[in-house]
Amino acid sequence: MKFNIKDTFTKELPADPILENFRRPVHACFSYVSPKKTAYPVLVHASRVLAKELGITEEDLQSEPFLQVFSGNELVPNTTPYAMCYGGHQFGNWAGQLGDGRAINLFEMEHQNKHWALQLKGAGETPYSRNADGLAVLRSSIREYLCSEAMFHLNVPTTRALSLCETGDKVLRDILYTGHPEYENGAVVCRVAPSFIRFGNFEILMARDDNATLKKLTDYTIKHFFPHITSGSKERYIQFFQEVTDRTLEMLIHWQRVGFVHGVMNTDNMSILGLTIDYGPYGWLEGYDEGWTPNTTDNRDKRYRYGNQIHIGLWNLYRLASSLMPLIGEVAPLEAILDGYRDAYEQQYLKMMKSKIGLYAEDTGDIVLIRTLEENLHLTETDMTIFFRNLSNIDKQTPDNANFLSTVMDAFYLPEELTDSVRETWNNWFVAYVARLLREDLTNLERRKRMNKVNPKYVLRNYMAQLAIEAAEKGDYSLVEELYQLLLDPYGEQNEAEKWFAKRPDWARNKIGCSMLSCSS
Repeated sequence: MKFNIKDTFTKELPADPILENFRRPVHACFSYVSPKKTAYPVLVHASRVLAKELGITEEDLQSEPFLQVFSGNELVPNTTPYAMCYGGHQFGNWAGQLGDGRAINLFEMEHQNKHWALQLKGAGETPYSRNADGLAVLRSSIREYLCSEAMFHLNVPTTRALSLCETGDKVLRDILYTGHPEYENGAVVCRVAPSFIRFGNFEILMARDDNATLKKLTDYTIKHFFPHITSGSKERYIQFFQEVTDRTLEMLIHWQRVGFVHGVMNTDNMSILGLTIDYGPYGWLEGYDEGWTPNTTDNRDKRYRYGNQIHIGLWNLYRLASSLMPLIGEVAPLEAILDGYRDAYEQQYLKMMKSKIGLYAEDTGDIVLIRTLEENLHLTETDMTIFFRNLSNIDKQTPDNANFLSTVMDAFYLPEELTDSVRETWNNWFVAYVARLLREDLTNLERRKRMNKVNPKYVLRNYMAQLAIEAAEKGDYSLVEELYQLLLDPYGEQNEAEKWFAKRPDWARNKIGCSMLSCSS
């Protein structure tokens, strides 16, 4: 097992001069720290798709060196693991220094002209662990592992996951912060991305008035991840912020498209590359509800609810803009970019929603049609994934008095709530929708194929992940493999997997891990 090591972060940015691993304020970009050795590591699963992208063979995946390196027990020769220093705004409040409290970057590498950073999550204490132990548990690790790869195959910008190992250690966690912690199985996930730099890496330097290091970090980021930006000093930082803004918005539009809710959109959880990062109490909309959040910590204010994610993205970008101000020296160009975010969102959201319902030509009535649809989806609990997937089966030649609801009936959790009034409201929308489809120059089959490329049939519903967790905690990893295979092709029909194209079962409605999730992992 060989890697083409190409470390840049540690070679080009300031290091913490203190090598001892204890909690402290760190005035540098990173601290050297090694993973904690694990007791009895076992490989739960490895992503063969990602392994191939990294040049890791099937034989490597089955080898003892792979298990030892990616469980944290051994280091790849000539590598120096490290944890990043960053700050962040958490739930709207400045939290000061945060950093990689339980993530340790193993090394950077290149393969086939692509640059990757490999990081272990749950690998032990770092100078940024604060009062925590730096470890992770199996349940949250399964969720992160499966979701990282699921999002990639949904075509959502994301960090990836190479492997998941049980450590053989027990980890004490209070899953819902009730004051009654219990021991759980420990685990380690290997996360992979071009870089794990976050908004918070820039925020902490601005907060400390360390403009020299802020410039070094920004120049480093542009050099390695935005190399096409070649303009002069101030202009390049403005262009850099524009591109981060564009990438962030693109990611969030994808979240809305597939019904993904991150749950903890703190600025330290925002990738500078516009990648979905830090899979904690996330969830997919089951019943369509713009006010839903999967995070119990956010239950009161619902700051990170589905319908607010786009606005939180903008709020976070304002924090990044403030952090770059020392390099730019004027507010106007940053404000122009942030104002442009709002306009771009309106346009991109409309285009995305039109694609979900199979509309492509320009039509001034589409905004009203979509807004009415979103209102109707709240009339009774309606499964988002099933509704939009089955909507592609509507025949645009259907007469106005047809039973349109029969096409999407499987999406309704409580069909008995479809009163005459609700049915009439829906029927009026379907009549308008079919009339609009007739103005599209596509056959039903052509439209269905295009809609089914943006409306997934399979997503990682929380109850599915919970089933895999409960089996794995008993030593059965087969369901992790089954879901991994399923999520490799979320837009395909996969007739043999039809059981997963179903609404959340009643037993999962109020079950911990299915409807109630916390940051405890």
